[in-house]
Amino acid sequence: MTKTITAILGVAVAGAIMPANAEPASYTIEPLHSAVVFEIKHFGTSTIRAQFRARTGTITIDPAAGTGAANIVIDAASVASGLPKFDENLKNAKFFNVAAYPDISFVATDFRFDGDKVLQIAGNLTIIGKTRPVTLNAIAYNCYKSPLFNKQVCGGDFTAIVKRSEWDLNIGIPFTSDETKLLVQIEATRN
Repeated sequence: MTKTITAILGVAVAGAIMPANAEPASYTIEPLHSAVVFEIKHFGTSTIRAQFRARTGTITIDPAAGTGAANIVIDAASVASGLPKFDENLKNAKFFNVAAYPDISFVATDFRFDGDKVLQIAGNLTIIGKTRPVTLNAIAYNCYKSPLFNKQVCGGDFTAIVKRSEWDLNIGIPFTSDETKLLVQIEATRN
């Protein structure tokens, strides 16, 4: 469950960024404002949540041409649920196996636009060495001039529903759901 969310997070965040104007632009992920949250149901009752932090990433988009590319790397060891014992379990060899697979990655080359706004980003999410296709849908998108960086920053919120079993993250199924909601927040600074 967590692995799927992390992978999707990295990809969704990276692909969502685009410039305020309609010309090709390159961006670098701003890790303090970029994360992936995953949600799964526990016994069909409450929702378990955890998040991963983006480590590095680049995004290039050209809304006029309807093209884009993203390459996002997420720090698997950054997984945090607010429960230290649960976090230890998520990092061990039965879940994300962060010792052997320290990175989760999302690589996308299929961007869908409505004018200069990104609607969807489709790419490949790699978790514990397994790569599966994931499509991120935009919930919100915006660009602004950052007073901190004195540069344009673009980003937004993206979401996807995946099945964690596609990455062999089967622990706890069916007591915890296979269906996993990914919520990706990303901001990136124009180069």
